[in-house]
Amino acid sequence: MKPLFLYRRALLGDLARVAARTLTAFIRATTGERALSVGIVASIQTHGSLANWHPHLHLLVTDGGFRPDGTFVPLPLHDVATLTEAFRRAVLRLFVHRELLDGDVAQSMLAWPHSGFHVHDGVWVPADEPAFTTRLARYCARHPVALSRLTYPAEGGRVTYHSDKRSGPTAGAETLDALEFLARVVSHIPNKGQVLQRYYGWYANRTRGSRRQAGGEAQPAVVVADGVPPERAAVRRRWAELLRRIFEVDPLRCPRCGTPMRIVAFLTTPAVIDRILAHVRRPPPHTRRPRAPPRRRAPARPVPSA
Repeated sequence: MKPLFLYRRALLGDLARVAARTLTAFIRATTGERALSVGIVASIQTHGSLANWHPHLHLLVTDGGFRPDGTFVPLPLHDVATLTEAFRRAVLRLFVHRELLDGDVAQSMLAWPHSGFHVHDGVWVPADEPAFTTRLARYCARHPVALSRLTYPAEGGRVTYHSDKRSGPTAGAETLDALEFLARVVSHIPNKGQVLQRYYGWYANRTRGSRRQAGGEAQPAVVVADGVPPERAAVRRRWAELLRRIFEVDPLRCPRCGTPMRIVAFLTTPAVIDRILAHVRRPPPHTRRPRAPPRRRAPARPVPSA
């Protein structure tokens, strides 16, 4: 799927919009506030640690959302696995909608043990450290090539580029021809008019302009609502709401009769899940294969006498 972003640069903007919609739905479903406006700053990156083609996103996201009156509601809990699965399905739906992927192929990709999608939320920005916030924002919008990691002896005509990773498949350094390295760098130049820094929700230009017109230059202080951990039953209903928004299927409603269902238990052991699925797919023991219709014997022909 990565080469598609190389030759269809508009997909990068679609990817950022899909990520913003998924995050907004995730935070709204988790907090139970359907009118929250989530602040999102998306930086579209196309390069990896070795200046290779590696499209991905860096997002600065508020840990919660803002109500219409400006009150901030913090996010009570995090679930990266659910968010990753929701983002994966949303991206596959985008490719199917753009007719870049067949629906059956996308459905089969959902069964892959390694999906290729990864969501990381391990970096937290303290409210009282603006210097750290600036460094993180600069990292999100950094250039594809760092001159401090590049070595080019003119007599050899080959470029050695050092990775910023200490471990993993992109760690170490890579030496390649100078023209090949230039071609790799040129692939990261965006198309004319393409925007790589995008703002959504509370940070969108239109939203900020509306707040500036309503409140003038002096912005009021943000009021933070009390973070009340939700009850377990409420959390389950909110996860069901998230799945309904992302997957377009209500998991707590019976697909046969349409009546609401209740959660009995959560199964996370792969061996148990495999046994249950194998049992469900197995036909009942009393089921028999349909028999062929009975055959009638043809009347015996008379034996001619001598």
